[in-house]
Amino acid sequence: METKMNYNQNIIAALDIGTTKVCVVVGRKNILNKIEILGYGKVSSDGVIRGVVSNIDKTVKAISDAIDLAEKMSHTEIHKVYVGIAGQHIKSIQHQGLLLRTNFQDEITKEDVQKLIDDMYKIALPPGDQILHVIPQEFTVDQEEGIQEPIGMSGARLQSNFHIITGNTSAAQNIQRCIEKAGLEYAGMTLEPLASAESVLSKDEKEAGVVMVDIGGGTTDVTIYNEGIIRYTSVIPLGSNMITKDIKAGCSTTQEYAEKLKVRFGSALADEIVDNRIITIPGLMGREPKEISEKNLAKIIQARVEEIFEYVMWDIHRSGFENKLDAGIVLTGGGSLLKNIDLLAEYRTGLAARIGLPTMHLSSQYQDEIRNPMFATSVGLLIEGLKKVVPVEKFANIQKQGPVMDLEETDMPEPVMAEEAKSSNWFSVTVEKGLSSLRGFFEDHPDREF
Repeated sequence: METKMNYNQNIIAALDIGTTKVCVVVGRKNILNKIEILGYGKVSSDGVIRGVVSNIDKTVKAISDAIDLAEKMSHTEIHKVYVGIAGQHIKSIQHQGLLLRTNFQDEITKEDVQKLIDDMYKIALPPGDQILHVIPQEFTVDQEEGIQEPIGMSGARLQSNFHIITGNTSAAQNIQRCIEKAGLEYAGMTLEPLASAESVLSKDEKEAGVVMVDIGGGTTDVTIYNEGIIRYTSVIPLGSNMITKDIKAGCSTTQEYAEKLKVRFGSALADEIVDNRIITIPGLMGREPKEISEKNLAKIIQARVEEIFEYVMWDIHRSGFENKLDAGIVLTGGGSLLKNIDLLAEYRTGLAARIGLPTMHLSSQYQDEIRNPMFATSVGLLIEGLKKVVPVEKFANIQKQGPVMDLEETDMPEPVMAEEAKSSNWFSVTVEKGLSSLRGFFEDHPDREF
């Protein structure tokens, strides 16, 4: 008989309620501060339209099924979940906060900064909206601008620019209601694009300037970072489901066959199709089968994807960071699985593009299925949930036994010319440098046990 571990505060469950799928991921941190995925569950979603719950009962059923699958795989009982929120109702505004300090000779404290943040929750919003996140941008202390961390400084006037993300109150309440009806406890809510960014973007990319495009089933989320700070968020009411509907209309077939055509034979760039094979689509109820060329299928797909990237370019221009995106564009979400979509993104935006996989913060032991952009939000929600977990005491004890190598402090390879990088001599020198570093570590720690 299968036994399950009791749920504890160090094991977190993240719930992603999407337009096409409901996904639950269970994990915890290990002694190296990496995330171990204990299990996951993914089922189809029928009760969500463009990221918003439209049918409570169907969504509750999908959540329960995904929880059951995750519990069986992780051998863990799940009682509470961290959940994401998305949809066309999400909006962002910029607002300024000001705090006048009477004791200006004293250091600025965390309480001063928190007071500024708390004041933002008092601003007037349209009826039916609520604040989801208040994100500080830069601070100004007296006349000194562009300060990232004001704590510890002295000054009479503390000012900050805030990026405030709002959402529809009823949409958030419906998500909480679904969680409660599924017999679970609501542990917290995070905007899904922020969660996806946590799982697929590196610190260097956020610092250099990057735009993340999360292509979901019902919507596409655009998030822009610069100098390590989130600068802009937007929701485009188009997703990969629209591509499927275009294929369905263009090929006069069912939704099911259209989705299979997109996944198996689809390409976002028609010019990259060389063989131009003929695809046979089974007829309905004894009717004659239909045929479509691979290039014509790609043309149907490309037209819709180009429209999505036109909206992305409009958002980039609107953000004011058009010329400050040195790290280019990162595509994630289930829609980024389309063949050649990164090439089309480069052609349409002029930015270097890559596909974002949610494995950056994971330990080496994870299921291959997790190495998929469609799990970016789920893994990101897991990361956000684990930030709120108190470190395990036994982990702290292990770390006290001896020094631990910090991988972030190891020497990075120096930039080299392209011709030099291709040579075997460069490769052998790089390997020798790595071996030399390891030998040095062992010589410095002769008594260290491994």
